Amino acid sequence: MRVISIGPYVSEFLDHNILVLFGQSAPDELAEFAVIHDGGTFQGSLVIGDSICVGSECATVLAIGPVANKNLELLGHLVVKFSGETEPEMPGDVCVEKVPIPSIEVGTIITIVGEQP
Repeated sequence: MRVISIGPYVSEFLDHNILVLFGQSAPDELAEFAVIHDGGTFQGSLVIGDSICVGSECATVLAIGPVANKNLELLGHLVVKFSGETEPEMPGDVCVEKVPIPSIEVGTIITIVGEQP
């Protein structure tokens, strides 16, 4: 996924260790607080142990809400919480290691990497 735009309120979420991703079909009111990407070719489902990488910085997935994979598949939408939690707070949450969120700008590549065997 390549970042194509960054909403004006994204920094407020980043300050709370939350990265909101949406595909290009995001409604304007949601795009205001989301990082909009050009889609991707993610196949399968996100599973615990996968990594979400922003540029070259990666964080391991620790918890996945019950609707997170469906949101990703249908809307390109993920709510990634860099919290270190092992239980999602909301059904669409994906919790990853508590690490600083890397800098994001237009053109940044965000990838999902499957767990290594």
